Amino acid sequence: MKKNTIKYNIFFMLLALVGFTSCETIELDLTEDPLSVGPDSADPQLLLNQIQIDFAFFAETSGDLGSQVTRIDHLFGRQYLAAYGPTSFDRLWSRAYRDILADIRIMNPLAEEAGLSKNVGIGQFIEAYTIVTLVDLFGDVPYSEAIDATNINPVADDDAELYDRAIVLLDNAIANFNTAGPDPDTDFYYNNNFDNWIKAANTLKMKIYLSSRLVNTDAAAAFNAIVSSGDFISDNSEDLQFSFGSNEVSPDTRHPDYAAQYTGQGGGAYQSNWLMNQMNSSNDTRIRYYFYRQNAMTPGADGEDPSLETLACSATLAPPHYDGFTFCYLSDGYWGRDSGDDGGIPPDGLLRTAYGVYPTGGQFDDDTFGNIAQGSGGGGAGIQPILLASSVDFYRAEFALIGGQLPEASNFVRSGITKSIAKVQAFGDLDTNANLASFAPSASDNALFINDIVASFDANNTEGRFNILGEQFFVSLFGNGMDAYNFYRRTGFPSTLQPNIEANPGAFIRSMLYPQSYAATNSNAQQKPDQTVQVFWDTNPASGFPLSN
Repeated sequence: MKKNTIKYNIFFMLLALVGFTSCETIELDLTEDPLSVGPDSADPQLLLNQIQIDFAFFAETSGDLGSQVTRIDHLFGRQYLAAYGPTSFDRLWSRAYRDILADIRIMNPLAEEAGLSKNVGIGQFIEAYTIVTLVDLFGDVPYSEAIDATNINPVADDDAELYDRAIVLLDNAIANFNTAGPDPDTDFYYNNNFDNWIKAANTLKMKIYLSSRLVNTDAAAAFNAIVSSGDFISDNSEDLQFSFGSNEVSPDTRHPDYAAQYTGQGGGAYQSNWLMNQMNSSNDTRIRYYFYRQNAMTPGADGEDPSLETLACSATLAPPHYDGFTFCYLSDGYWGRDSGDDGGIPPDGLLRTAYGVYPTGGQFDDDTFGNIAQGSGGGGAGIQPILLASSVDFYRAEFALIGGQLPEASNFVRSGITKSIAKVQAFGDLDTNANLASFAPSASDNALFINDIVASFDANNTEGRFNILGEQFFVSLFGNGMDAYNFYRRTGFPSTLQPNIEANPGAFIRSMLYPQSYAATNSNAQQKPDQTVQVFWDTNPASGFPLSN
């Protein structure tokens, strides 16, 4: 509910700011909904604004799901079947269909009539990303018969066919981006740089080809054709992302995770023990940007006494299946939770590790170990990452590795880490009170970390290289883990992930259950038997896969 409120508040504030982000100033009655005058008379410019904002929140919600099941974020649930109930996905589903796709259907004829081809193109890109993400999460979903007022029971389309439909949408989007028509009044992503929109469309096509490589024999050739064109996201300045603000009330424009955690009581989400340990143990120079520690010591670690009150597991033994993995607590004050830990919430809101300055706009960790508070750090002026240049390098590393091109794979791993570090560390300036002079990593610190990872990659066998590729890809995806979820189901790596805290959590989530609002109300829908149903491109073994689960 909190995120929904933030979404609508941001919408009205951003409309108010249109005059500052576009070439012309327009006057708006901010109390009106874009559709308040009826669909036939709605403003296609205001509709596009709404679509863009809904898209950011759709990417955030879907990205959270991908992060939780791949240890980038903490998963709250010992049994995979019960970790997410059907109602968990109702808002995501509504955002996709009732908000994004419905508004695009209304906008398109209005925009076409007004000669706003680029509005249509942005809508086509967002539509393609939305349906591909729905396929990656759920498999078969309604599309051809969806958003039809005369059909309340749309039939689900075949998921493989929807991938093909997405490619067509992206080709059409590129054609519209190349038109000479007027620009949208407001472009929250690229400020009407349509060269970048074309690169984003091609990058999404690369993602589609990579995801489907196990079932599409032409995927590698299609992927490499885009690489040869050079027309894809390859520099951090071309990243597709949504920027939040720092306004706290009336309206609240902050990153949702910041708004939920940076309060007088703290709390919010627990950080992933796997990710924090992965970064801390390897001297990853992004860690002070990702996480902010509110204390220097964690109960049970580094000689600190256990605490039944604030971290009850610190007084217990690790389960046998955690042999070789960290359990409960980490060194150096990193305080999170193990994967699947669904225990009660103790009074640790101002003790546990919080979100840092990237990507949520929180505090940079400069060893002050003070409590988080509303307005501290970057004030919530973070981003929602969607398609990043660093991710493209990891895409290319995967294709190179499966093709036996080891020097190329190594170079792409190096490049992906380098771009990720540069992007993340640029956020340090958001926290104007941080002691960056003393605690920001130096260029030599970054080089040492990168060289160590690449040297380990080069010295390993194929399995070891896939583990390192997966680990570094996952670390770079903090803020949006959909690519990690796809990589994990596609490759089974990394096999080094911390197991679920439950010794027998059931089979891994190969796709999500259908939302309750769809399965229970659509007579043509049938709920899945469980979480083991595989999407069309996942042809890996049904049981015993991935290894870490």
